[in-house]
Amino acid sequence: MTNRFVLDDSALRKALGNTTLSVHINELIAAVDGRGEFLNHGHLSKWQTALAELPELHNRCVQLDQATVSVSGQLDTVAQSALQQCLQALMPWRKGPFAIGGIQIDSEWRSDWKWDRLVPHIAPLTNRLVLDVGCGSGYHMWRMRGAGAKQVLGIDPGLLFYMQFTALQYYIQDSAVQYLPLPLEALPTKLGLFDSTFSMGVLYHRREPHCHLRQLIDTLRPGGELILETLVIPGDSDSSCKVNERYARMRNIWTLPTATRVARWLRESGFIAERCVSVDITSIEEQRRTAWMYTDSLAESLNPDNPGLTLEGLPRPHRAIFIATAP
Repeated sequence: MTNRFVLDDSALRKALGNTTLSVHINELIAAVDGRGEFLNHGHLSKWQTALAELPELHNRCVQLDQATVSVSGQLDTVAQSALQQCLQALMPWRKGPFAIGGIQIDSEWRSDWKWDRLVPHIAPLTNRLVLDVGCGSGYHMWRMRGAGAKQVLGIDPGLLFYMQFTALQYYIQDSAVQYLPLPLEALPTKLGLFDSTFSMGVLYHRREPHCHLRQLIDTLRPGGELILETLVIPGDSDSSCKVNERYARMRNIWTLPTATRVARWLRESGFIAERCVSVDITSIEEQRRTAWMYTDSLAESLNPDNPGLTLEGLPRPHRAIFIATAP
């Protein structure tokens, strides 16, 4: 065990070998290897030990089309205790929920609520090649696969998220879902391959939103669909507010636009037929502290005297979902 991540590319090569991504496999692997110091993490050996000690689950039954992504099966009491310890070693779990071998992973986010909001509005995923940008531990990738996607590729630079996904994949065992610890800008340019690209919870972390949107459009085939979820502020005007240092205690957030402004950004970046299909105020039931995510969450980020505002005095989080088409 080391504190430097090394990609085992054998499963990736096998999974993507018969897809339109096959010609880019070497580029993708090289992109991971080229991340340099970002492949180092002080907790990596602990996470790898947890993965190595995952117990076998017999008579597995996998469900990817329910609110809780689950794998049931047979474990004795000792093995179940070991499983819980291994999964707890990979905390905090931010996206979910999951249930593995009778262990309920109550994640910070009820990610199934977001899925339920967006799925009525998107093109059916049956037999589609799908990219999930900022996939986290992979909850939505499994739901995409459960909805019929032919192949799902997730990218996210977080090594802990990758380890969580690897633990889940150990039990789900579906090679049609693959993950690379990469940011979007590390992908080969002008891919033009994906039928559907999801970018959820990423745009507001980008200093240059147009750059992110142009990178997204480059991943899609002509007529491909973008599903974009991002923070917005209420109001119908084409406007935004600047964020100083933090928003709801979150770092690396630069601008909070209205939904009208995001729609304009999409048009300016080359998308067509853009539409906002959902705007919701994030509740403390959807994002909250749990035993599996033990640090402060949304409730601790709101003004205690006015929960319509954050601690910084800005409007509390509203999240909007947009659908747009690549020309």
